[in-house]
Amino acid sequence: MIDLRLPRRLIFGFLIGLGLIVSLVLNTGFLVQAATSTTRDPIIMAAGDIACDPQSSNFNGGKGKNGNCQMMATSDVVIKAKPNAVLALGDNQYEKGEFANFQASYDPTWGRFKAITRPVPGNHEYYGSNAEGYYQYFGKAAGDRDKGYYSYNLGNWHLIALNSNCKAIGGCNVGSPQEKWLKADLKKNPKACTLAYWHHPRFSSGTHGNNKIVEDLWKDLYDAGAELVLSGHDHSYERFAPQGLDEKADLQKGVRQIVIGNGGKNLYPFKTIRANSEVRDNESYGVLKVALHPKSYDWELMPIAGDSFTDKGSTPCH
Repeated sequence: MIDLRLPRRLIFGFLIGLGLIVSLVLNTGFLVQAATSTTRDPIIMAAGDIACDPQSSNFNGGKGKNGNCQMMATSDVVIKAKPNAVLALGDNQYEKGEFANFQASYDPTWGRFKAITRPVPGNHEYYGSNAEGYYQYFGKAAGDRDKGYYSYNLGNWHLIALNSNCKAIGGCNVGSPQEKWLKADLKKNPKACTLAYWHHPRFSSGTHGNNKIVEDLWKDLYDAGAELVLSGHDHSYERFAPQGLDEKADLQKGVRQIVIGNGGKNLYPFKTIRANSEVRDNESYGVLKVALHPKSYDWELMPIAGDSFTDKGSTPCH
C-alpha cells in the first residue's frame, strides 16, 4: 500500500501558501502603505491645551459648540496624518486634569492614539492635585511622576520632554535637578538634530506672555545647538524666528520656538507682539505636523475641517 500522508501534507501546505499569495496580491494597497510608513522619515504631531472639561456648557458630548471644545476635530487631523509619535504639550485635560475627565473627554478623542503619545504636563494637570490624574492616565509614557521629564530618539533626532511646572519639581533654574539632568542628557545624546518640548513657552505674544522661568533650560538647549522648541499654554498659534537669549534673533545658531496652544479647548487673543514673532493666528484650531529628516525638518500647521489657516516651511539642522 502506498503511503499518501506526505503528499497530503505537501498539498495542504501548497494550498495555504497559494492562499497567502492571493491575499497579498489582493491587498497590494495595504502592503504599499505599510512599507511607506516603515521607511519614511518620522512624523510627529503636536498641540497643547486640548480637551474640555466634560462639565463645560460647550462640551456637547465631546463634539464642542460655540467655537469651543474642538478636541474631536483636532484629533481627526492627527488620525489622518498617521504620525509616528504625538506630542501632547500640556493642559491636555481641563479643568484640573482629573482622571475621570481624562477618561470622559481626552480618551475618546486624543486617546485614540494614546499608544504613540509622549506627553508633558501643563499647569491644569497640577491644579487640585500633584498631576495625579495625568500620571494615572498616561502611566509610564509620562515618565517618573516626581519629575515629568524624559528623552528618547526618533530617527536621527533626539527629543526631550521637559516639565515647565518648575515649582512642583524643584525648579528649572541652573543647578536644579531638571536643569542638571537636561545638561547631562544633551551631552550624552549628540544627535544631529534636537527637539525639546514643554508647556509654558519661553516666548509668546499671547495673554500669558514670555516665561522667564524656563530661561535656563532654553540657554542649555541653545548652547547645545538644538533646533526646535514646541510649547502650548497660550491658546493660539505662533511661530518665532530662531533666537538666542533675551529675545535676540540668531539665524545661524538660534533655536526656533513654535507655540501650538490651539489644540481644542478655546482660543485666546494676542496681547503684546514679541520680537522675532513671524507668524500668528488665534482664529483657527489645528495641530502641528513636523517631518524629522536626517539633517532638516519640515513643519506644517494643519487646521481642523472648516478652518483655513496654515503655516509651513523647512529648516536645516545646525
